[in-house]
Amino acid sequence: MPIATVNPATGEVLKTFDPTPDGEVDAAIGRADEAYRALRGTTVAQRGAWLTAAADLLDAEAEQIGRLMTTEMGKTLAAAKAEAAKCATACRYYAENAADFLADAPADAAAVGARRAFVRYQPIGPVLAVMPWNFPLWQVVRFAAPALMAGNTGLLKHASNVPQTALWLAELFHRAGFPAGAFATLLVGSDAVERIIADPRVRAATLTGSEGAGRSIAAAAGRHLKKTVLELGGSDPFVVMPSADVAAAAEVATTARCQNNGQSCIAAKRFIVHTDVFDAFAEAFTVRMAKLRVGDPMDAGTDVGPLATERGRDDVDGQVRDAVDKGARVLVGGERPDRDGWWYPPTVVTDLTPAMRMWAEEVFGPVAGLYRVSSYDEAVELANGTALGLGANAWTRDPDEQERFATDLDAGSVFVNGMTTSYPQLPFGGVRNSGYGRELSALGMREFCNIKTVWVGEGGAPAGNAGAGAHAE
Repeated sequence: MPIATVNPATGEVLKTFDPTPDGEVDAAIGRADEAYRALRGTTVAQRGAWLTAAADLLDAEAEQIGRLMTTEMGKTLAAAKAEAAKCATACRYYAENAADFLADAPADAAAVGARRAFVRYQPIGPVLAVMPWNFPLWQVVRFAAPALMAGNTGLLKHASNVPQTALWLAELFHRAGFPAGAFATLLVGSDAVERIIADPRVRAATLTGSEGAGRSIAAAAGRHLKKTVLELGGSDPFVVMPSADVAAAAEVATTARCQNNGQSCIAAKRFIVHTDVFDAFAEAFTVRMAKLRVGDPMDAGTDVGPLATERGRDDVDGQVRDAVDKGARVLVGGERPDRDGWWYPPTVVTDLTPAMRMWAEEVFGPVAGLYRVSSYDEAVELANGTALGLGANAWTRDPDEQERFATDLDAGSVFVNGMTTSYPQLPFGGVRNSGYGRELSALGMREFCNIKTVWVGEGGAPAGNAGAGAHAE
């Protein structure tokens, strides 16, 4: 894929970019390594001040960066500005909490025959981040904020269709005050990733993307014994049981399926509804999906904009056509508009069977699959019936069912009576083919730390325990 800004609302190529030459990639890695050596010697308070400055810039320039994101990948301007605000919140969260997350954690010294024993969290060096286009700001910031606060540096290989957003991100952290080279954007294709991972100065890699991309990154990193965190695709179930508030479930389901034009890994995609409330939910859900306004993503009245790429639109259209050809029914939508740009309407498909692609594949667009079940056990079996396990929703007012769903749904996140969302305060990631490792919260920060055991015997000099907030790392 060429590195270019292409307006998905029109298909017009607005700006193209030459790939970063190999020599400049090597130089950027060198600068990241030098910046790491400088950054690890700063205090958490100093890094927090820089990250807070980045948050202030995100707030002040939300309109500007929002329009850029909308132009490059088609999300509504309202959603883009909200994404910038969420990034600012995450930056402030880590600026305010990193000292606690990185403070020495005492262990039971007596049990191991020591005068003192503790765990110290220290940075490991430059980390390569391979990021997708669907949340072009948030996906990056949720890695960068904890990584920079821990004292690591970042090298960003962003998706090829959001190059201007990627360049803006590199400037963001530079303008906020971080040392030169602490965060750099590399405009390279996927064919350059393995060479970057192989560089001994790069210590780890993180990816948000497809299962195929995850396998490739993990294989390359494994050959060089580099740590990886992978957040891959999802085909999240949205289970509605008889005790649920059906009207509320249908309202949230509409947002959960169509936010970001339906292009979210943790969007609800498979709507699994108990037969006792199936008809009521299907009617309420279909009515709400039909009312969504598809149009210019810059318009404040638009609910759903174009899909980000022509290939993505064609994939969604192909999945729906495959289901219809094999006997599925479309309750609303399902017809690709005849217009410039990469549009697809909010769609609900039912009567799905295992013979159809939609049964097992992730659908990355505003298309919902609707399934009828007759029991709790059948609902759980269907919900867990894919190779993916990123997030899951369950709607029930029965306390026993709530507890059972929390345990039985095989996913990295389970949200009961609410929409699956990523929060800075909660760990985020998947199981099975949805990846491994965690982002966000203290766990996300520590993924790229050397979790160092320190043992001090009776004959050793006092080591002190000033905590990460008072000593250089």
